[in-house]
Amino acid sequence: MVKEMKKTGASGEVPEICRTADTHDNAAEKKVVLIIAILAGFITPFDGSAVNIALPTIGAEFHMDAISLSWVATAYLLSSAVCLVPFGKIADIYGRKKVFLYGIAIFSLASLLMTMVPSTEMFIRIRVLQGVGSAMIFGTGVAILTSAFPPGERGKVLGIYITAVYLGLSLGPFLGGMMTHYLGWRSIFFVNVPLGIITVLLILWKLKGDWLECKGEKFDLIGSIIYSAAVIATMYGFSVLPDITGAALIAAGLGGVIIFAFYEMRVPFPVLDIRLLTKNRVFALSNLSALINYSATFAVTFLLSLDLQYTKGFTPEHAGLILIAQPVVQAIISPAAGRLSDRIEPRIVASAGMSLTCLGLFLLIFLTETTPIWYLIICLLVLGAGFGLFSSPNTNAIMSAVDKRFYGVASGMNGTMRLLGQMLSMGIAMMIFAIVIGPVQITPEYYPQFISSLHYAFILFTIFCIIGVFASLVRGKTGLDHTGVSGVNKKSLR
Repeated sequence: MVKEMKKTGASGEVPEICRTADTHDNAAEKKVVLIIAILAGFITPFDGSAVNIALPTIGAEFHMDAISLSWVATAYLLSSAVCLVPFGKIADIYGRKKVFLYGIAIFSLASLLMTMVPSTEMFIRIRVLQGVGSAMIFGTGVAILTSAFPPGERGKVLGIYITAVYLGLSLGPFLGGMMTHYLGWRSIFFVNVPLGIITVLLILWKLKGDWLECKGEKFDLIGSIIYSAAVIATMYGFSVLPDITGAALIAAGLGGVIIFAFYEMRVPFPVLDIRLLTKNRVFALSNLSALINYSATFAVTFLLSLDLQYTKGFTPEHAGLILIAQPVVQAIISPAAGRLSDRIEPRIVASAGMSLTCLGLFLLIFLTETTPIWYLIICLLVLGAGFGLFSSPNTNAIMSAVDKRFYGVASGMNGTMRLLGQMLSMGIAMMIFAIVIGPVQITPEYYPQFISSLHYAFILFTIFCIIGVFASLVRGKTGLDHTGVSGVNKKSLR
């Protein structure tokens, strides 16, 4: 069934008639949308986490130095972050189904090409292409789910989707290690191809809606270029901290953000309507909460992995089995948290999750070389429960705080906060190591300094989380009717 919707441009001056599929009354298509989102939500995080395990093997084959190896991960993150918001806007204008479909196709094609790369340079270039495809998937996947499901079901399906993401993250290191050992590192990329083909066929065969809420608007190319330059400078700056170049790039990136904001307020069809951040308190603070949460938690696995292998003497396999406790709990709790956020104000559920994360980080401050493993597992379980309670309700709040015509941009912003938070978290960890330990190999004589570094990192992350709880609580009510832009005067965005 197709319905007509009256649409107003971002400037409030260009009325349009947008046609969009009415999937609210189509239970079969909603199931297909969810299946497609689950497949797409699993593929990209699985690929990223599995590749990290295979990096030593890849580096040995191509004789990569440490900088080249770091670019395998950085190139993917950078291209994803740069493209998320622009492709979210493109999806709002030209159709979310189209962008999602092309994203899956590009990601699958890049994965196939990765199995045939002959050199380091080609490897990194195709990782950039993979990142672009990933951005097209993540920039529209949540938007399509939000478009297809009514407010009362949204939290539940977002929880299921985020569970698929966590399963990808959880299974990536284990299955990636097994595949690398028995089938070679190329198998990690090849497995994406059949999954991608299945997803593409499902989209072409079963998915009828297109969800183009901003048909007729012009794409803001200049704003997108300014935005991309600012994101590249900021994220790359985080990756080279504490070097002075990193600080300079971050400063340049923040300057670019200011220029971008002023420019966007002066164009009729901005790639990111700044009023979403200045006049929509729920949207702005929910995104800030996501940024803080990822900044405080992403480096935890990295830090604990080093602790388990250096000071506790575990093998990489055993360390991975211990660390898997956190994402498994996240995957179990996320669907229930999503359903809960359909019945209870999402900010309450998300704030409770952030508080649990604070507790888990606080407990990690007391780690020593002799800390028993059961204590560490309890910390991981608390962190997993906290993140599971936070993520899907917070995503629900972000998507429910905006009008339909902003779903693609809102989904892209949410993904961008995740990537920026990840880079910031790792940047902080590296900066602390550089200050406390210095550029030396971590050997037994440096274990006391290493443990001190962990303490400083977890103290800082705990403080971050406390600020995050405050930001989460004061965001205001999302408004479960979702008839327009909740938490903000709707007329101000028309």
